Amino acid sequence: QVQLVESGGGLVQAGDSLRLSCAASGRTFSSYDMGWFRQAPGKERDFVAAITWSGGRTTYADSVKGRFTISRDKVANTVYLQMNSLTPEDTAVYYCASRYCSYCSYDKWGQGTQVTVSS
Repeated sequence: QVQLVESGGGLVQAGDSLRLSCAASGRTFSSYDMGWFRQAPGKERDFVAAITWSGGRTTYADSVKGRFTISRDKVANTVYLQMNSLTPEDTAVYYCASRYCSYCSYDKWGQGTQVTVSS
């Protein structure tokens, strides 16, 4: 099983950039893709972006297209989320997750990292 640990969150100003990291341990080769999700206070957890582990194909939520970039380093077993042009609406706890097929549920989750964007 894949174990996931997020890091890189913090407090930034609107317009700033931040890069989140998700360090994975275990059988990453068995993962279909890795995803980033976020949950703002009082809101449901929403999909942000995903990347297939093998081929690096990416998918983004409309709300972050053109601003966020997901990437992975297979040697380092790490997934990144580069976040640019941050707005207060991006404030949330960000989680990474893994799943094992394109239609499976994400069943392994990290502990989350807080991103706060001030205006």
